[in-house]
Amino acid sequence: MGFRITTWNVNGIRNPFSYEPWRGTRTFESMFDILESDIVVLQETKIQRKDLRDDMVLVPGWDCYFSLPRFKKGYSGVVIYTRNATCAPIRAEEGITGVLCPPNSAVSFCDLPKEQQIGGYPTAEQLSRLVVDPEEPNSEDEQDDSNPRPGARIDASTLDSEGRCVILEFPAFVLIGVYCPANRDESRDTFRMDFLNALDSRVRNLTAMGKRVIVAGDINIAKRGFDAAHGMEAIRKGTMSEEEFISSPARRLFNHLLSDGVVIGERDSGREEPVLFDICRSFHPDRTGMYTCWDQKLNTRPGNYGSRIDYVLCSLNMQDWLSGSNIQEGLMGSDHCPVFVDFKDSIPQPEGPVNIRDILNPPGMFKNGERQQEYSVKFALPASGRLLPEFDVNKRQSIKDMFARKPASAPTKPVHSALAFTTESEAQTPESPVATTTSQSSGIVQSSSAPIKTDNQLNHTASRKRSQPLPTPLTKRSKSSATASPGATTAGQKSLMGFFKPKVVNCDQSTQSSIPIPVSGTPLNIQTPSSSEENQTAPDLGSQPSEAHTYDSSVQTPKSSKLMDSDTVIDPIVSKEDWSKLFTKKPVPPCDGHHEPCISLTTKKPGMNRGRSFWICPRPLGPSGEKEKGTQWRCPTFIWASDWNPSATTPEQ
Repeated sequence: MGFRITTWNVNGIRNPFSYEPWRGTRTFESMFDILESDIVVLQETKIQRKDLRDDMVLVPGWDCYFSLPRFKKGYSGVVIYTRNATCAPIRAEEGITGVLCPPNSAVSFCDLPKEQQIGGYPTAEQLSRLVVDPEEPNSEDEQDDSNPRPGARIDASTLDSEGRCVILEFPAFVLIGVYCPANRDESRDTFRMDFLNALDSRVRNLTAMGKRVIVAGDINIAKRGFDAAHGMEAIRKGTMSEEEFISSPARRLFNHLLSDGVVIGERDSGREEPVLFDICRSFHPDRTGMYTCWDQKLNTRPGNYGSRIDYVLCSLNMQDWLSGSNIQEGLMGSDHCPVFVDFKDSIPQPEGPVNIRDILNPPGMFKNGERQQEYSVKFALPASGRLLPEFDVNKRQSIKDMFARKPASAPTKPVHSALAFTTESEAQTPESPVATTTSQSSGIVQSSSAPIKTDNQLNHTASRKRSQPLPTPLTKRSKSSATASPGATTAGQKSLMGFFKPKVVNCDQSTQSSIPIPVSGTPLNIQTPSSSEENQTAPDLGSQPSEAHTYDSSVQTPKSSKLMDSDTVIDPIVSKEDWSKLFTKKPVPPCDGHHEPCISLTTKKPGMNRGRSFWICPRPLGPSGEKEKGTQWRCPTFIWASDWNPSATTPEQ
């Protein structure tokens, strides 16, 4: 049965659902079942709290703990999902330094009572500790005293403002789900090194307290040369040695933590001993190409030109707990792949073997691997996503509440209306106002069987109806108003077949509708313009369209004659071909190595060519990371889009 922990940088919490095998169901529950994991640590969720949805938080059978960025949108983010059937944490915190506050509290985690803390928070001295570069002076006497460093370059609240860490404590161990900053540019070097320093300090402090620690996440560091394809390439070319590769400040600090980490020179003060164990590498010590991250823009995953920067690390005294570990490079959905670790069912302890479920839940919930107490919401911690106000089932409103009948508020003054208590017999009496209203409505309904009224009569009737005051609504309807004759209700109603028949237009109606109808209703006397002189002095409305038509025809006649006399004749076929050539895209050039259609990319590198498009071979880069001739990988074809001439036999390169 065992127990599994999986870490995965998903590059957007919904990103995997665009790929198989997640695309079929598109639910987190099915995703976790496919991963066959009991704890799932996701990094780079790239979501804000306002964008969280039920399917992300209220996953059936799972609990979740989020850490979201405070300021940046669509950036960073870590979440840990725990399967309720197998494990339940006893404490949960957000952030690596402990300066953040629990939900609905103004007291930071590090200031809570000891029994409510996870502990091991970095001290101010540890946060201000320098990360020593072996090429720079190592002793305090050799440092420049003119630039003292009284405190950390990045304060603790800033380090925890980007949503990079969630910490859960189980009786067996403390799980740190982390997303370390990447090495993007020099402006982020200070933040990156201070965050790694805080992580190193927190792990060492927890270990000193006697707690076991598991670190799972995207560390963004390849610890050795063979853990990165570009590192192996640089070493092979001689542009960098192995010692230079592992001696970069971030890599050196990371190797201080690991039992198999290589540190060049003397170890830093306070980091004399390693405290963590690289689980996946321990099961595959000599395996090359065990990469977990690839460049999607260059499509380097098919050629496996990547780096191993995702880890599951554990304390040194947990090595006997492990049964296996590996990467899952075949699972698509991100530029990273999942990494898992399997634990044994029976864990060796000083007092004897213990089932792992007994120490992954609060005391008394499991005994010898058998559940003694069912999991319920009362076991959820304050940091649980299920207890967020917008997801709390006890506080949120259902859509059914919008349609529920609300109790009517009592009026300030009781209004006794005679109409509200009118009986059926009273409604039929001619003296009652109800009968009067009913008779009026009946008369209106009955009049629908009469001949159709003219527009003026309809307008006059409508204005008369609007001018009359509306009757007071009644609680009971009279029989005379409720029961109308069938002929009256269906006289103007169309049948369904009427919508499928062609509409017949009456010539008289069309002519009449095009001519304004005088208010007096006198018949129109339509005459031609040459009928009499009276039409010139007092023309009627019917003569205007004829005059306008005569004038237009006289104006258009010279134009048509000019077109007939012109010697220029435009051939529509030739014109169409010219326009087609103008708007038709150029054909895609084939690559030289494989004669396959190239792909188009745009230069984003600063310089004079920024924004220019070019064509390259569509195949991915090979394991060497370079373009190759005569192989199945990307060939050296490169064509500027502006230089591509389809009519030429050989493209200009």
